Amino acid sequence: MSEKQTMRAAFLEAHGGPFSLAEVARPEPGPGEVLVRVKASGVNPLDIKIRAGAAAHARHPLPAILGIDLAGVVEAVGSDVTAFRPGDAVYGMTGGVGGIQGSLAEFAAVDARLLARKPANLGFREAAALPLVVITAWEGLVDRAGVRTGQKVLIQGGAGGVGHVAVQIARAFGAEVYATGNAGQREVIEALGATAIDYRNETVEDYVATHTGGEGFDLVYDTGGGTILDASFKAIHRFGHVVSCLGWGTHTLAPLSFRAGTYSGVFTLLPLLTGIGRERHGAILSAATRLVEEGKLVPIVDPRPFSLGEVAAAHNAVEDRSARGKIVVDLAG
Repeated sequence: MSEKQTMRAAFLEAHGGPFSLAEVARPEPGPGEVLVRVKASGVNPLDIKIRAGAAAHARHPLPAILGIDLAGVVEAVGSDVTAFRPGDAVYGMTGGVGGIQGSLAEFAAVDARLLARKPANLGFREAAALPLVVITAWEGLVDRAGVRTGQKVLIQGGAGGVGHVAVQIARAFGAEVYATGNAGQREVIEALGATAIDYRNETVEDYVATHTGGEGFDLVYDTGGGTILDASFKAIHRFGHVVSCLGWGTHTLAPLSFRAGTYSGVFTLLPLLTGIGRERHGAILSAATRLVEEGKLVPIVDPRPFSLGEVAAAHNAVEDRSARGKIVVDLAG
C-alpha cells in the first residue's frame, strides 16, 4: 500500500490492556459519510470505562480503535453529502462505541450528520474537548427541560466535564445558575458565572434555604448519580424538573413526587448506537459553535500535550484525577 492509502492508529487488543500503534488501511467515506483527517481526540471518563470493559451500555468489540470525540479537517466526502466539502474544519462525537471506529487514528470515516463546523475562535485541541460534554449538557438542559430566562438552575458538579459546560449553557439561555462543588472548585465555578455551593459543608436543606428561600430550584441537572441524584430530588421547586446524565443506583422517588416534579434521563450515545436521531447531534454542535463564537461557551482544557503514542498516559491522567480540564490527544503532528 502507498502512504496515502494507510494511516496510523492506536489499537486496543484486550480490555484493560495496552494500546499498540499500527499502520492500517485508511477508510473511505461511504454514502452520507465524511472522511476526516483527525487533528485531535478528546478523552472522556467514558473512554476509560470502555477500555476497561466496564461500560455495558457502551460496548466496543475488540480489537478496536477507541476515541469518542474528534476535531479535524474534511479530507473527502461520500455521495449525498452536501453540508461539507474538503478543507472544512469540523468537530463531533463520532465513534469509539458500538463497533464504530473511534478518533484515535489519523483518519475516520464518519456520518456527516454527527458533525458541525468547528468554532472559528477555537483550535482543534479545544474543539475536540467539547462534543460529548456539550451534547450531554444540551440534551438535558435544552431538549429535555427547556431551560429559560427567569429560572433558578442548580448544576450538581459544576466544575466537572459536563458540569462546567452545563453552567455556561444555562447562563447563555438566561437562567440564574448555582453549582455544587468542593471548596477547591469555588474559583472555577465562580469564574464560569455561577454561585458556588460547597456540598461538603452545606446540606441540601441549607443551600435550598439560602439560595431559594426554601422554595427549591426550578431545574436541577445532576452529573453525579447515586446520592447526588437523591439530593437533587429534594432540591427542586414545586413542579420542578430534575435531569440526570448518570442515573445509576436505587432511588426513592417520594421527594420528587411530593413536589409534583418531573425527571428526565440523558443517554447521549443513543443516536450513535442506534443510528436514529444523529442529525440532532450535528444541530446541537452547530448551536454550540455559535455560543463559542459569541464568547458564551469556553471549554476548560488540560494544557498537557499527549501524542498518539501516549494514549495510555492520557488515559492515566483521567483515571488518577490529575487533569485540570479535558485531556486531549494531539494528532496534528
